[in-house]
Amino acid sequence: MKLEHLLENIEVAGKIGSVDREIKGIEFDSRKVEQDFAFVAQRGVHVDGHKFINKAIEMGASVVVCEEIPAEIPAEITFVEVADSNQVLGELASAFYDFPSKKMKVVGVTGTNGKTSIATLLHKLFLLQGYNVGLISTISYKINEHEETASHTTPNALKIQKLLAEMVSEGCGFCFMEVSSHAIHQKRIAGIEFAGGIFTNITHDHLDYHKTFAEYIKAKKSFFDELSGDAFAITNIDDKNGLVMLQNTKATKLTYSNRAMADYRCKVIESHFDGMLLNLDSQEIWTRFVGLFNASNLLAVYATAVELGQDKDEVLAVISNLHPVQGRFETIRSLDGKYAVVDYAHTPDALKNVLAAITEIRTRNEQVITVVGAGGDRDKIKRPEMAREALLASDKVILTSDNPRTENPVEILKDMEAGVEPKYKNKVVTIESRRDAIKTAAMLAQPGDIILIAGKGHENYQEINGVKHHFDDLEEIKNCFGIED
Repeated sequence: MKLEHLLENIEVAGKIGSVDREIKGIEFDSRKVEQDFAFVAQRGVHVDGHKFINKAIEMGASVVVCEEIPAEIPAEITFVEVADSNQVLGELASAFYDFPSKKMKVVGVTGTNGKTSIATLLHKLFLLQGYNVGLISTISYKINEHEETASHTTPNALKIQKLLAEMVSEGCGFCFMEVSSHAIHQKRIAGIEFAGGIFTNITHDHLDYHKTFAEYIKAKKSFFDELSGDAFAITNIDDKNGLVMLQNTKATKLTYSNRAMADYRCKVIESHFDGMLLNLDSQEIWTRFVGLFNASNLLAVYATAVELGQDKDEVLAVISNLHPVQGRFETIRSLDGKYAVVDYAHTPDALKNVLAAITEIRTRNEQVITVVGAGGDRDKIKRPEMAREALLASDKVILTSDNPRTENPVEILKDMEAGVEPKYKNKVVTIESRRDAIKTAAMLAQPGDIILIAGKGHENYQEINGVKHHFDDLEEIKNCFGIED
């Protein structure tokens, strides 16, 4: 594709060299540049791509897009100066792949918790209704049933546009994608024309990156600020910041709630370990999901499907047959009647919600044993809060390692122990080995007791010192229960 065509809708501060060039690819990683590629020099969190311009040229780049043109430039190379190369990377990639988001309806889901469940369930719902549909989520990227394991919650701008183009070529009319705060802030979603956006909730998380809660909220809100007047914005008003998301959006504003008057409403009528009965939009349906947070997720799924033109009764019928997402309140029962719940809850609010769901079901004649940790190289503020939330709704708590990454797991556990008040000391134990912690919970449990294993959910690895070792919470508890797949 000609460079001049790629630049047609992009604001350029300056150009040196010819734009009458054929571009065979775009890349931001100098190591992956090939002959006649355009190299986009991004200023990243840890690395400045401008330092690798010469390397990209050596690899074959004929065009360099950057925020600052070097003092010395080869005569045969075209340089394009832009104000924000992060923004321009997405816009260039969109143009290179012929604007795929304009050829389908892309819906973004953002919030601290619930993104994966909502996006994945929407993908499944539309698939069951006979549509070709794509998914970009924490767990995987899907085109219909074809699946690719995900590397990030929201991939880089090049990967996103390539995925969207592949979806279009496979006839997809819809794509549902998780939109993380990192992706918003780093402009990874630039160049995407969203048909709609969903806000789930916002609680303290990722403050290692955003530094303040106000900046975290600002990042989420900016996603809705950028939606067009042709799009819709659906927000959860059970969250105190739900309406904040809609303040400056040009999109059609819609609300959903389990507690208040809203455009879309839901109420839990009955709750059991194998599911719950809901009054959803004035219709009673049985679902295989458990917990108020899941009722909220299903309501968001329903509202989005209806706003995308689906028949209400058909949507309700499909929702009643949906299954929970992998690693989200996955339940298993031992032969002697012990229960285990494996859940991805890795924030204080998510842990609180899962334990609240268990509390709704339990009879008080059993004990709840929670196994929980906290990730390394991440927001340290939430570590004592995780321990505190676990203790408030559990009879016994085992603090253990999660993904320590490059941190010392013992130090992470000390941070968690800081959240243990003296009155709770007798019901908490710290076991660094996650495998031993799960084994201990299984040994302590009696028939009827409920074990919650929180934090990793669908993840099948444990990251220690930069190395991912195979580890699966569900596998571990099945081994403890003597259950074979």
